[in-house]
Amino acid sequence: MGEQVTGPVTRVGIVGTGVISGTYLDHLGKLPGVDVVAVADLDLARAQTIAEKNPAIRAVSPDELYAADDIEIVVNLTIPAAHAAVHQAALAAGKYVYGEKPLAMDRTEAEPLLKYAAANDLRIGCAPDTVLGTGTQTARAVIDRGDIGTPHAATAFMVTPGHELWHPAPEFYYQPGGGPVLDMGPYYVTSLVTLLGPVVRVTARAGQSKQQRKIHTGPRAGTVFDVEVPTHVTGVLEHESGALTTVLMSFDVWAGRLPRIEVHGTDGSLSVPDPNGFDGTVEIVTPEQREWTEVPVAGGYAGAGRGVGVADMARALRTGEPHRASGELAYHVLDVLESFVDSAVQDQPLDVASTVTRPAAVPLGASPETA
Repeated sequence: MGEQVTGPVTRVGIVGTGVISGTYLDHLGKLPGVDVVAVADLDLARAQTIAEKNPAIRAVSPDELYAADDIEIVVNLTIPAAHAAVHQAALAAGKYVYGEKPLAMDRTEAEPLLKYAAANDLRIGCAPDTVLGTGTQTARAVIDRGDIGTPHAATAFMVTPGHELWHPAPEFYYQPGGGPVLDMGPYYVTSLVTLLGPVVRVTARAGQSKQQRKIHTGPRAGTVFDVEVPTHVTGVLEHESGALTTVLMSFDVWAGRLPRIEVHGTDGSLSVPDPNGFDGTVEIVTPEQREWTEVPVAGGYAGAGRGVGVADMARALRTGEPHRASGELAYHVLDVLESFVDSAVQDQPLDVASTVTRPAAVPLGASPETA
């Protein structure tokens, strides 16, 4: 499936053939240095449907995929509740693992995975890899070269009226493990850590506008269900660097004109595009230029899509360097998000126990095969 390259190719197997698998297959097929050779699902018929459309890919059971000698990286695209079990099964078979977010349902599930991987010289990678695109990486380049001076503050806003307006079975968004923070937070906090470094302390408050919600679309339209988690959470992340990020994540806002992410420094302000996308316009204001001005692309994988983190991981395996969308980064992000919700529930500031080194920047014009 992958492009023809002169160097080694890392062979990949995918577990989980839901909707997101189509996006991964499409983008991985365009990336150098990786080749999808097998897909697996508990419903083998679903995997066979994919294999029938892609002659170079075989359909197998999950256990057969873990045991396959020709597969080096297992890409875990199962539902979040299965992430930890699939990761562990692949690691136990001696495979490297890359998964969709979150790394696991909570820190209790996630921590043993990282320990097992470290003890067995294996690697874990995890989405979101959107931060490897030109949007967040251009913003990082601007910050790293000092164009806005020393960053001291940021804002991150994600607001929506709720997924029940478009999703035919939205209940899981409103159950433990869901809510706006754990649903969309990984995109925002991964970007913030990439830009400003790890988080050491959080303070949050939470609310809930409705006790019940109603499905608006699909065969179950009109069905009412209970809301079990906070749906409006706001507070502050304290970064190790000293920067403070004001956060608002809500399923209770009908409409807003809030920016996705902004970073403010001693010598300017930066507008960062939607962290749920790979590209987008970066803009800057400085004392000399008081109007928002577009910044030329200055870093990131151009034209990136879902799975570029897998290709970056494959490259790192060949060179021995750290990969950027790492399990350690995903664990720190999960720790921050859980701590943020816990702070709101407990009504007190909380320290974040974990930390992480900011991943290496993606240089301008880089290819996942060589960067």
